[in-house]
Formats: sequence, C-alpha cells, structure tokens
Amino acid sequence: MSEHPLHRLAAKAGLARDWIDANNRPQQVSDQVLRNVLAGLGHPAGDDQAIAASLQAVEQATDSEHLPPLLTADQGQPLDLQRYFNAGSAVLCALEDGAERALQLDAQARLPGELPVGYHQLTIDARAFTLAVAPPRCHALQDRVEQPPPRCWGLSVQLYSLRRPGDGGYGDCLALEQLARSAAERGADALAISPLHTLSAFGQHHFSPYSPSSRLLLNVLYASPTVLFGEREVRMAIEAAGLEQTLEALEQQPLVDWPLAADARLRLLEALYQQFSQADHPLRKDFDSFRAAGGERLEHHCRFEVLQAEAVASGLGADWRNWPAAWHDPYHPEVEAFANAYPARVEFHAFCQWLAERSLQRAQDAARGNGMSVGLIADLAVGADGAGSQAWSRQDELLADLKVGAPPDILNRAGQDWGICAFSPEGLKRNGYRAFIEMLRANLAHAGGLRIDHVMGLRRLWLIPRGAKAGDGAYLNYPLDDLLRLLALESARHGAIILGEDLGTVPEGLRERLADKAVLGMRVLPFEQAAPGQFKAILDWPDNALATTGTHDLAPLAGWLAGRDIDWNHRLQLIDAATELHWRHERALERDGLRRILEANYGPQADDAALIDAAIRYIGHTRAPLVLVPLEDLLGNDEQPNLPGTTDGHPNWRRRFAAPVRQLLDDEHAARRLELLAQAREQAWERDR
Repeated sequence: MSEHPLHRLAAKAGLARDWIDANNRPQQVSDQVLRNVLAGLGHPAGDDQAIAASLQAVEQATDSEHLPPLLTADQGQPLDLQRYFNAGSAVLCALEDGAERALQLDAQARLPGELPVGYHQLTIDARAFTLAVAPPRCHALQDRVEQPPPRCWGLSVQLYSLRRPGDGGYGDCLALEQLARSAAERGADALAISPLHTLSAFGQHHFSPYSPSSRLLLNVLYASPTVLFGEREVRMAIEAAGLEQTLEALEQQPLVDWPLAADARLRLLEALYQQFSQADHPLRKDFDSFRAAGGERLEHHCRFEVLQAEAVASGLGADWRNWPAAWHDPYHPEVEAFANAYPARVEFHAFCQWLAERSLQRAQDAARGNGMSVGLIADLAVGADGAGSQAWSRQDELLADLKVGAPPDILNRAGQDWGICAFSPEGLKRNGYRAFIEMLRANLAHAGGLRIDHVMGLRRLWLIPRGAKAGDGAYLNYPLDDLLRLLALESARHGAIILGEDLGTVPEGLRERLADKAVLGMRVLPFEQAAPGQFKAILDWPDNALATTGTHDLAPLAGWLAGRDIDWNHRLQLIDAATELHWRHERALERDGLRRILEANYGPQADDAALIDAAIRYIGHTRAPLVLVPLEDLLGNDEQPNLPGTTDGHPNWRRRFAAPVRQLLDDEHAARRLELLAQAREQAWERDR
C-alpha cells in the first residue's frame, strides 16, 4: 500500500510521525496534528489539493539540482558533490584569507579534503556557494590547560541576584565584573552566567531570561554606565531624571522588582543618552564604530524597538504579527521611512546596546586578565519569543507560528509549552545558516564558553502550533551534522568551549555525537542515581561532561536536603496529597543515600552544612573536566532561582543575595567550600594524570 500523501509530506518536511515517549512506549502523531504543524512550517495541508501543492513545493526545493548557498564539510575529509555536479569538474576556491586555489572533483564527484578550516567561496560550473570547513571538534578544555587532563572548576550565578552599592535593584555587568575578579583571585577557571539576551521592553512581568525577544542582542538593563561614563556623569543623569529616591529604594528590596527597576534603568539610560548626544562626546567615535560594526543585525533590532513602542502607544500591541502588513517586513519602505523620521529614537537603542556590550566585554576581560583559563560561560536559550525582534527580523529562518515545548511525560502529564519559537530547518538551509551563525557569533563575542540550553534541539524539537495544547505537537528533525560542524567552526574561531544541557529525554546516540565533537554534557548530582538513594560512585562519573551540584531549576543542596522544593509545590497546590507523600518518601531515600556515599568517602558528617561541604568535594573528585558550583550552594542558601511550572506564587528570577558581591566569597561557608573544591580538583588531577 502506497504511503499517504500527508505522511509523505510530513516526512519530507522533517516531522517524525512515530516517536518513543519517556516511558519507552511508541507513540504516533495524529493526522490532524500533522496538518496543524505542517501549516506552521509553511506547508498548508488542510485538504488533498493543499497537500499535493505543498508536496510539490517541498520536492522541488530538495531536488538533486537545487544547490544550497552553504554546504559544510569536515577538515581533511572529501565532500561528496555528485548530487550537484559532474565528476571531474573544475573548482575555483576563493579562500577566506584571500588566497585562491584550483581543485578538481574526482571520479566520484568528490571535492578533495584539502581546504583549511574556514568559510570559503567555491565556484563549480559557473555555480557559486559557500563551503564551511569545520575542525574535527569544538575548542576543548584540554586546549586551555597547560598540563592535561583538565580538572577545572568554576562558579555559576544568576546575574540579577548579585548586589553592589548603587546597582539600582539588581545585579548588572559591573557586579559581574567584581565577582569575576573575586573568583579568579581564588583560582576559578570559569564563571557561568544566566542568559543575557534582550527581553521585550513591554510586559516586564515576563522576565524569564529563557524567553528572549532576540538571542542576537543583549539585555540593556544589565549595562553598567559607570564603567564608560564614570560616577560623576551617571550621577548627573540620575539627578536629571529625578531617580535618586527610586534607585535607593529598589536597592533595599530583598527581591528584584523588575517592572520598577526596568523603568528606572531605562529612564537613566535615556538621560545619559541626552547628555551623550548634546555635545561632541569623547566616546562618540567608539559608539559610531560599534554601530557600524553591528550592521543590519543591530539596525533591525533598533528599528524593531522603535516600531514596537509606537505600535503599543497606538493600541496595536507589542506583537508584530498584529501590526499593519507593511510593518511585518523589516525591508519595507514604510519601515525605512519610519526609522528615518525618528533617527534619535533608533540611535538611543543602539546606544543602549553599546553600553551593554562594552560592560560585558569588561567583565570578560577582568575574568581572563585575572587568570581564569575560560572566563565567562554565556548561556544560549533554546528559542526566542515569536512576537519579538529576532522572529521579526529573521522570519524565513524562525517559526513564529510554532512554539517549542515537550511532550507529556511522567512529571508533566499535559506536556510543556515553553512559549518560544525555534529555527526553521528549511529556512536555515535556504539562507546559508545565516541566523544560526550570527547567533553563535553574538553569544561568543565576549565569552570563553557557551552553554546551549536543551542541546537536544540540535537534533530535534517538540513543536506545538499556536493555540494548541502542549501534547498536540510533533518532533521536527534538524540538520545535526551541519549544525555541529558550524558549532565546531565558530567554537574554534572564538577559542570557546561548548557545554550542552542534555537533561531529560535525549535521542539515542546524541550524547555520543556531542562527545565526539567535544561538547561537554551535564551531570547534576541529584540526578546521578541508579535508583532513589543509589548514587553513582566518584569514578563512575564520565570525563565528557561537566559536573555540578545543581541548576537554576532545582532547589540548592540545602533546600533539597530540607525538601524546600516539595514544600513550594505543596504550598502552590501543584501536587496532590498522594504525589507529595510519594515525593517526600523518595526524597528521604535519596537524602539517606547521599549521606551514605559521602560518609563512605569522607567519614561522618555532623549536619547538613557538613553534607554540603562533602557533596562539593565529591563532585570535585570526579573525572569531569569542569566542575561548576552554583553560588547558592557555596553560601548554603535553600531557595531556588526558578520553580518550573510556575509564573506566579514563587518569585522566579527575582531572588537576590543578601551580601554585596565583593563580600560573597569571603563568607565563611563560601570560603571553606571554595578551598575544599580547589583541593579536590587538584587531587583529581594528580590521580588521573
């Protein structure tokens, strides 16, 4: 029996009709869901006629003669081009460094693997394309250390949680710079930070760093104006804006008040811009250089910000998909005319981005300049807001009508809808992977490493049509080989390590592929159990993944031991009585099991504080090339930054440390644990070298 045209279309578009759930049971996507997801991919499938037309379009786009604008290859390996060219064809190579080379396809129409790593322009039979030649693997920690094997360590922090005098109510890049210096002085190799992507300027009650407007630009709220302008100029701007009392009150708050803090920071930035633009400022040349280098990526974002503000003021709303048709197109003459009519508004947003980037640059310079082998590890969100800047400026490459999430599983019976959109595999190929490459470059610009959230997205993502339930989605496959090659190439060019958050349901074989490319996986202490209470022995931890005591979505060790996460779920009525009872029983087993393995290695532990000490030593003694300890665990805090499944009730992304950042690592618990961690890492290196 021939395959149904709908199913053939789904397969051609990269959708998986059959999949295996978290319980290892086979599942099948219904035809109606396939139709809905296909529509979101740009392939109408409402009836037989639509399916036939979409199928024809997809097949034409993927036929044997359709040469993509960019192909990828492995360094030293031949590239099969028989799909596009004849055997023996002459190849003119314009190398990235300006040199030219003449090659010839062999008898199997393969390009010899003689080209160096980089992006090269090739012409064959009067047809041109870019060839991205990738190194065998990403830049790795072993490339960073003088004496392998790498047994590095560092800290992880939510940037906003830091506190410094004059911060305006949340941690910014100056606080980050101060922490980087303190951590480096104590021997840290790395400092992993929460995402710094720009968020929407509207709706500041939605402030998850994992729901950005764009992953190409920075959150300007984290800019630290004093690092460029000095205290006097910033003080003048604060007074001009009448912000003295507001900022002082915000600094005293135990939690970040994002709506008020964001409003105050933007008013300060506007006052600074007025001062900056009224005279021939000594930093004007640097700003102009920054803006020119930002090119279209920066200009489109700044125009979007101005358009969005105008649309909100006019009652059209912040979502560009509801704006007039002319405003949907970044290149439309009306958009150009609007931007030209308000040059100062557009320049203001470029000014803010300049401040943010220079502030972040200083923090990374401080980290590396004070001895960190890696420095900052940036965090890359898995997607972007479909209503935001990146989806507007890269419409052919992002799927604004589909949302990323997860299918139903044991913990989330309804599935998960993360409210963000993802790349279009077809759009990426059509545009030479432009949006993926520019995103990597933007996030590696001032970092020695990059953590990729939900790294499984390089292989597949669960996509849900707008307005549908989380379970009514399907897995879309991505061009893993191309994406990994480009990741390795950009990692090598920037000298940055790559971490992949591989927690959850991981497709078979993906961890092995990532390890081959030197992408470090993640192993989190509470998850490293064969069964409740049966923790993995020190030497059984792998050497191709980082080790950590926790993540932003988990209770810190003190809270985990005390069951604070369970308390919160009970308080917010996220679990029923039976689930709570089972969870508390299981946690008791886990707590006892952790105590057993820690005492087997380090002797009796007097209390929970001692258990946390031992737990940090424990992961420090593993073979992990990198160990990251959250600041919450260094300090013994018991509350987590984010409680998954909640938007209200729990203060997600708002918690702040009580002490100023300059004093944090001098805390008696933090100082002791830092010393224990450094000793454990040294002992692990001595054991394994």
